[in-house]
Amino acid sequence: MASISFKQLNYALAVAQTLHFKRAAEQCAVSQSALSTAISELESQLGVQLFERDNKKVLVTPVGEAILAKARAVQLQMNDIQQLAQAQAAPLTYPMSVGVIPTIGPYLLPKVLPAVREEYPDFALTIEEAQSAVLVEKVRRGELDTAVLALPYATEGLHCFEFWSENLLLVTSADNPLAKERKVRPEQLKKGELLLLRDGHCLKDHALAACRLHPSELDRSLEGASLYTLIQMVAGHMGSTLVPAMALDQMLAGSQELVAVPLEEQGPHRRIAFVTRLNYARVSDIERLIELFQAQLADCQLSLAAGG
Repeated sequence: MASISFKQLNYALAVAQTLHFKRAAEQCAVSQSALSTAISELESQLGVQLFERDNKKVLVTPVGEAILAKARAVQLQMNDIQQLAQAQAAPLTYPMSVGVIPTIGPYLLPKVLPAVREEYPDFALTIEEAQSAVLVEKVRRGELDTAVLALPYATEGLHCFEFWSENLLLVTSADNPLAKERKVRPEQLKKGELLLLRDGHCLKDHALAACRLHPSELDRSLEGASLYTLIQMVAGHMGSTLVPAMALDQMLAGSQELVAVPLEEQGPHRRIAFVTRLNYARVSDIERLIELFQAQLADCQLSLAAGG
């Protein structure tokens, strides 16, 4: 039997991911005919059918699922071999794909990426935004090199590199009695008044923990899909919400109607970390990013403290 090539396995995995031969070919940067030929040759070499296909859809066969699970493991090992070789190069020389959650990305990246670009102008960085569960699974499968998450979060089997921690602050309208408090106690947050993100966002869990509240105590009609939506609801006098410290400058920019008040509950209320696979070879690149991120975040804190 002819040897199975790594290229064939990559093509097959692309088809399994997209369930579409044309999109898989585009993803692999080859013609559809070349990809189809490689898949047919692979099936012939294996003596089994990996995919059922017609003019409307592509399905992975049961035996195909088992074989492609092994192929994913091979792909991951090959990627690790390449990264191990790349790790010997200068820092941030090779491309990196980074996932980031929506309650961190829009507020962290503008603060840190300019410094990364200035020091490493040729560094090819790809950013993907998604919720924590999606990012963790993609890191595990090797579809992302690393991801920036907010802890606590379940990251068993992954390396965590914590690099920042912060508190949540209550943002409310200036005419709310809570706006005059030096600090807000959990018992001051009335049922039905606290606006939080929908299920699936880890910030909701962190907010509930910081306020010592149970999900059953919330009014589910007062949920938003993003921090920006929650801030607009607060501005509309629909309640109050909790905002991470790193987002305050953007959330309250130019507003005279909104006030941020610290929580009495001891922090930090969330910790920020890079997560990656245990055998990821370019940990030194993550460590260099952490150095840059910490320096920029510290500068931002000093600027805010000085009223800048």
